Amino acid sequence: VASPDKEFLVRASYLEIYNEEILDLLAKGGSASKLELKESPDSGVYVKDLTSYVVKSVKECDKLREYGHKHRKVGATLMNDRSSRSHAIFAVTVESCEVMPDGRNSIRVGKLNMVDLAGSERQTKTGATGDRLKEATRINLSLSALGNCISALVDGKSSHIPYRDSKLTRLLQDSLGGNTKTVMIANLGPADYNYDETLSTLRYANRAKNIQNKPKINEDPKDAMLREFQEEIQRLKDRLAAGGGGGEGGPGGERVVEKEVFVEKVIGVSEEEVQRIKEE
Repeated sequence: VASPDKEFLVRASYLEIYNEEILDLLAKGGSASKLELKESPDSGVYVKDLTSYVVKSVKECDKLREYGHKHRKVGATLMNDRSSRSHAIFAVTVESCEVMPDGRNSIRVGKLNMVDLAGSERQTKTGATGDRLKEATRINLSLSALGNCISALVDGKSSHIPYRDSKLTRLLQDSLGGNTKTVMIANLGPADYNYDETLSTLRYANRAKNIQNKPKINEDPKDAMLREFQEEIQRLKDRLAAGGGGGEGGPGGERVVEKEVFVEKVIGVSEEEVQRIKEE
């Protein structure tokens, strides 16, 4: 919720993964350029030089999505005359900056990945040959890698999640097992001719539904540490107030004072003197 002490910055980007190559769908001139996948300790996995636009409304987001969609790779098969030949990710990043009571700026970041997965294909039904067959092979391999990651996350016993098996799973690492919530929408066909594909898709989506994550606030580690300290200080103040003001009057205060005095007295003395001090 916007307030005088809080500001927001919203950015949008659009990419596709075609034959395991990352292409920028919002590149100027409409020519999608191949981009590299990078990783840094601060920002995690990201796409180097990916075009990102600042947006101020849903309408502006939709315009970018429509522009990028025109440049997606599509092709004709026996099952679909405009079949998607790539996976696409439309990402919206929201940053908020809030002025805290002590004058500091607290920054939080949230990200929404909207992913359009190309459907798995059977060559016997699509009749794919040449480039179409090569594309289908890449699509199926990346979907298989995604399924393996989902299965490992749902299983809960796997010590290793194979995110690096494909660029799709690498990009979606935070959207699957990271600090997020995951929702999958399955597109099904009513025809009995597609019964096997429908059943397979439902099983795939059901696995994703069983992923259990524990999202937490995305904020600067220093801000999080200061906030935790402030909360702890407040809890201690409340406990002291409830115990009659703390100090020697409360049980917590007694232990602290006794410990401090004892340490000052025992330094450099013998065990007999320590025992005598305790008795006193």
